[in-house]
Amino acid sequence: MSKSLRFRSVLVLLCLLLSVFAIAPTLMQGNLPQWWTNTIGPIQLGLDLQGGMHLVLGVEVDKAVESRIDTIIDQTETLLREKDIIFKRLERRPGDQLVILVYDAAEGAKVDALMADNYPSLEAETITGAGGYIEKHFRLSDKEIENIKDYAVRQALETMRNRVDQFGVSEPTLQRQSDYRILIQLPGIEDPERAIALLGKTARLEFKMVDEAANIQDAVAGKLPEGTQLLYERNVNRSTGATIEKPLVVFDKTVLTGDLLSDANVRIDNRFNEPYVSIEFNAVGAKRFDQITAANVGKRMAIVLDDTVYSAPVIRERIAGGSAQISGSFTSQEATDLAIILRAGSLPAPVKIMENRTVGPSLGQDSINKGIKSILVGAVLVVLAMIIYYKFSGVVAVIALSLNLVFIAAMLAMFGATLTLPGLAGVVLTVGMAVDANVLIFERIREEIRLGRAPKLALESGYGKAFMTIIDANLTTLLAALVLFQFGTGPVRGFAVTLSIGIIASLFTAIFVSRVVFDFFLKGREVKRLSI
Repeated sequence: MSKSLRFRSVLVLLCLLLSVFAIAPTLMQGNLPQWWTNTIGPIQLGLDLQGGMHLVLGVEVDKAVESRIDTIIDQTETLLREKDIIFKRLERRPGDQLVILVYDAAEGAKVDALMADNYPSLEAETITGAGGYIEKHFRLSDKEIENIKDYAVRQALETMRNRVDQFGVSEPTLQRQSDYRILIQLPGIEDPERAIALLGKTARLEFKMVDEAANIQDAVAGKLPEGTQLLYERNVNRSTGATIEKPLVVFDKTVLTGDLLSDANVRIDNRFNEPYVSIEFNAVGAKRFDQITAANVGKRMAIVLDDTVYSAPVIRERIAGGSAQISGSFTSQEATDLAIILRAGSLPAPVKIMENRTVGPSLGQDSINKGIKSILVGAVLVVLAMIIYYKFSGVVAVIALSLNLVFIAAMLAMFGATLTLPGLAGVVLTVGMAVDANVLIFERIREEIRLGRAPKLALESGYGKAFMTIIDANLTTLLAALVLFQFGTGPVRGFAVTLSIGIIASLFTAIFVSRVVFDFFLKGREVKRLSI
């Protein structure tokens, strides 16, 4: 055996052994050593093959714009007082307008300068109102509104991704769509209701001071003091498990938000043996929390999550270090989910479920079975056609086809690609195309034999002449598959992945492996006639 043939044979054998190593975790799950499965995992199945959830969420971007206006109003009021600017009133008007009423032009000029320095994106207008007051109208520009909406969707997508990662879903799909929508696919999910609750929760964590002087009965009747709001504190009876909602009046102004959190974890209360969520603020949040608790000793602070008061403890002393806890008679699962949400961050705007589909695992298994059946039927038809038409050379093409399927499965596992139902269609198509290169080679060899060349020379010439034609034909198909992968989404990308891998594998088996097989059988033999 020549050195060239020996080297090519060893290379094919190494590729085959590597492929078996890569496929084994898929075929023998749970029966392999830990180091093996840690090195390479099984082939990941998509949503349509292993079951799971398909969600389309709509981000309510208008709420993000409203939140931005509210933030500007709160910050502007603080800035006006810090700069000792005299103003009559600061209010919000329809059309997302911020209006500042001042007494004279001098104070109006100060307001203009303050707003220009701090909010250059606001469009300003001055109007003389009733009673001689000067009204300074400010509104967000159309460009700024569009930027806020765009950022809200991007931030929502990132927050969703963080939540899904901590939820522990394998190979999730999260993609932005048009009309401020987000596509989420969660393969293998076992608790759809929990997943929806986890993904859809706004998780706006706020700390507000309780108005102790407010009359609760009047508040429930709708008579609220100015600058306050009515919320309900969630309490769970430990003996019966019943949830009780207690009305509570809090000030509108948020003294601290969950944006300043650095971590959130579940802890167990030693007194009642119940879980609670321990939170840690970052450096800025810790300093702010220290200042707030120092200034409000003896007062109650409400911990509000999505307009529900989870607890409203009395501040006994100044709290330094930036640590706090949220307790509310949680179950272990509720506490874990809340910690996940707080770690991942709050959504910039509420989301609503536009589409919700669940694919059962039995349906996925049925798709797998039908896909495998179609691959086997296609392979059998190709095998029969090749053997009948090309005889012994057809057997060589069948060997190349078998190795082609092995190499495709191995590359899917090694690259961590996700196999979807359209991906199975790509494999079926590859099976049909796999022998296309061999057909070109065999027809070239036949032409050379008709011209009177010896079998070995005909083989050499056939492979040489067909090489560039095969490369050109497969390269154009590969480019098309890469374009589909780059610009396609969901099922289209799944099809493109297996098609691309299949083309690469078929090129290797048709040009390289089949030639090795021919050379192995012809080496050292005087062959007068080639079975083709």
